[in-house]
Amino acid sequence: MDATTIVLPAAPAEPARPQLPLLAAIVPVIAGVVLWLVTGSLFALCFAAIGPLMLLASFFDGMRARRRGRRRAESEADLAWLRADEELARLHDQEHELLWHRTPDAARCLLDPPLRGRVPLGSATEVVIGRGDRRSTVRASGGDDERARSFRERAERLADGPVVVELGGGICVRGPEPVAAAVVRALVTQLCLRFGPAELSLHGAGVAPWGFDAFPHAGRRRARFRLRLGEGADAADAVICIRSPGDEPPGGITTVLDFAVPGQARVRTADGVRELALEGLSAQQTAVIAVEMTRRNDEGSDVPDAVALAEIEPTSGGDGRLTARFGRGPHGDVVIDLVDDGPHAIVTGMTGTGKSELLTSWLAAIASGHSPSEVAFVLIDFKGGTAFEPLRTLPHVVAVVTDLDSVGARRGVGSLTAELRRREAALAVAGARDVRECPSLGRLVIVVDEFAALVQEHPDLAQIFTDIAARGRALGMHLVLGTQRAGGVIREALAANCPLRLSLRVAESADSRLVIGSDAAADLPGGLETRGLGYVRRPEDVEPHPMRVALTSPADLATVAQQWAGAPRLASPWLPPLPSVIDVPVTRDADDGPHAVMLGRADHPDQQSQPWVRLAPGEGLGVVGGPASGKSTLIRALHTQQPDAVIVPTDAEEAWDAVAELSTGRHGVVLCDDLDVLVAQYPPEHAQLFLSRWETIVRAPAGAVITASRASGPVGRLLDGLARRALLRVSSRVEHVAAGGDSAAFDPHRPPGRAWIDGRDVQLCWTDRTPAAGLVAPVAGWHPRRGRSGVVTPAVDGTRAALAAAHPGCRVTTLAQLAGTSGDTDATDAPVVIVGDPEEWRSQWARLQGIRTEGELVIAAECAPELRQLAGVRETPPFARLHEGRAWAVEPGRRPRRVRLG
Repeated sequence: MDATTIVLPAAPAEPARPQLPLLAAIVPVIAGVVLWLVTGSLFALCFAAIGPLMLLASFFDGMRARRRGRRRAESEADLAWLRADEELARLHDQEHELLWHRTPDAARCLLDPPLRGRVPLGSATEVVIGRGDRRSTVRASGGDDERARSFRERAERLADGPVVVELGGGICVRGPEPVAAAVVRALVTQLCLRFGPAELSLHGAGVAPWGFDAFPHAGRRRARFRLRLGEGADAADAVICIRSPGDEPPGGITTVLDFAVPGQARVRTADGVRELALEGLSAQQTAVIAVEMTRRNDEGSDVPDAVALAEIEPTSGGDGRLTARFGRGPHGDVVIDLVDDGPHAIVTGMTGTGKSELLTSWLAAIASGHSPSEVAFVLIDFKGGTAFEPLRTLPHVVAVVTDLDSVGARRGVGSLTAELRRREAALAVAGARDVRECPSLGRLVIVVDEFAALVQEHPDLAQIFTDIAARGRALGMHLVLGTQRAGGVIREALAANCPLRLSLRVAESADSRLVIGSDAAADLPGGLETRGLGYVRRPEDVEPHPMRVALTSPADLATVAQQWAGAPRLASPWLPPLPSVIDVPVTRDADDGPHAVMLGRADHPDQQSQPWVRLAPGEGLGVVGGPASGKSTLIRALHTQQPDAVIVPTDAEEAWDAVAELSTGRHGVVLCDDLDVLVAQYPPEHAQLFLSRWETIVRAPAGAVITASRASGPVGRLLDGLARRALLRVSSRVEHVAAGGDSAAFDPHRPPGRAWIDGRDVQLCWTDRTPAAGLVAPVAGWHPRRGRSGVVTPAVDGTRAALAAAHPGCRVTTLAQLAGTSGDTDATDAPVVIVGDPEEWRSQWARLQGIRTEGELVIAAECAPELRQLAGVRETPPFARLHEGRAWAVEPGRRPRRVRLG
């Protein structure tokens, strides 16, 4: 209870004494004397007597008003003190009730059973040793008189409150033996009523003599706190003992109770000595309480410390149920039927309590009594991938999904929706109401270890489990959801369809109540001794029942696997994952037609199918993927199926020529690999024209398939013009989203050839055949076509020598050699080739104009600006690589053509 302050009323102020109106009294006297002197009449002196009379009247009137004010102030003060007393009584009653509720003695515990699990039992736990005065949290402020001081003293003292001490310091009771035993019985009974047997254990020589041997707490070995009663050599967390009056208490005891009768006792602690009244219980009262506690005890004393699965008799199947024995309780083996007790179950337990062992033993028990044709297991492990590893040997296990494969986990859980539809269709065809009338379906048990981790990583999959829980009973699909805590993890709609509950030790009482309806699972102590100790509650159970989970050994699993070796199995609820390599199909369906192009196989887990994905004639496809993602393999596979398709060369010059030819519209399907890499090799002017021609190709009815590393920039706009998009592995999530992919579907470890097409995973076809070159023509060497030719190059001497060697029938000279001459030829009629650098040609403008008009002008690729300045060419020439002898030949009235000098 928070401290509360009462503001005390101030002492009433003393009214001021009335003042005498002397001036008012003197004025009539003076006036009367003056009138007497003027008139000589004695009656004027009577007027002078009025002043003293007024003085006396005013004095007595002020005294009367003062007495009235004093009485009013005293009345208001008395009323304020009355309200303060009522507030003090109310706050003390409230504090009194709250203190006894928080720290009840034995009588209070019997009248109002306390809630367990709010505060764990420990050395600092407060135990009520009696009732007496204690310091209150109520405070009073204001006032400095005797009455206020007395009120503050009363406010700070709470009468008949619980007097508490810490249990860990131990308690020694000194008094006559019968009375001391009654006091000890009250103290220990109080603790037993407040804390369960899982937390409190009673030991020592005083357990039986003082009447505690019938308590369920007596002799507990796995309790969290050990309390020794009387003498004993065993270790204990606290001690309660009895001594005769005058005897010294044992060493380490911090609380000593001395008394002759319980109503008058004295307690001595490290804080001092105080008086109090004690509580006592007779032996008969204690025995009645022990019987009631034993009847209500949640934990059976006959639960074994350990049990092996081989010790439990297996159940038999064939009756359409999933009965299993995999634990032992106080009354024998625990039998659970997942069909009648379920159809779905929730299993909770903290890390280290044996939840995975429980699931393993449960499945092993089901498998030992039911054939693989009756039941199949789908195991979903989101706790590291090893929890269900021993169960893989069972023929009942048709699929194992782990959190180590995020994509496979989504695919596997998503396939359960298809299994729902498949079973619904099978029941409809058979005209059956549920799976009991259609035994060929069998039952499917879906086990999830760490359901919370699965939902946290894939929140959208939670709805699938809700659907299975709602419709699974009739369809023979059963859920077993394991989680550390159910609160905030399992939705209400899902939990409502999971009536079968099992709980090992949990951290919070709220989790225990949510799962099994009591605090029993939270009261279980920690440690290896309680591993596998838990509670089971079926729909018909009024309260949970304790059980010890059986341990399953590898030999037990091997025996079950051998028992059903060779037995027919149920089909897996989903198809195997797509293979990493799919060859180009040799044969095709009749419906495909001669022009069908197979891209690969798609994975439809929600439909339990893996159909072929086809590219329709004339349909365009844009492919985005990083290095080694399978782009080039797709181009080869498509060309294998369509040999007449045109592959754009990877060489920049050859690609330029091919695209220029294809942009005319006379072509079939066009295939281009790494278009963005190709475009990056061109200067801006060439790249713009190159992409413009590609737009014409893309719009052509024959169709095109283009691959690129990224879907951004001009190439990205070109890819957007294609009808379909295939997204392979890229280097980052940002590029994946920029290419049109879903952020959640990004996987940096996607295998080569695994594409995302039309919202589905598709494994593209693979082939090792190398396609033909396509539209490839070598760059022609330059031969003089006219009588005079001019060559513009920065390497004059080298070019002259190369041309002279390549064309011995021509006269090859330089502008420098012709300087000062008026003609370009001598007496011979041989063609003349004049070589010069750009500056020399600018200085010989007349000779340049003659060649442009009648001859042929050849400009080296290194002199690209001179193509416009010297040759007057305005259109973009064919792309030519630098420093490889490339040049453009320009004849009058013709477009420039790319040639090779030398």
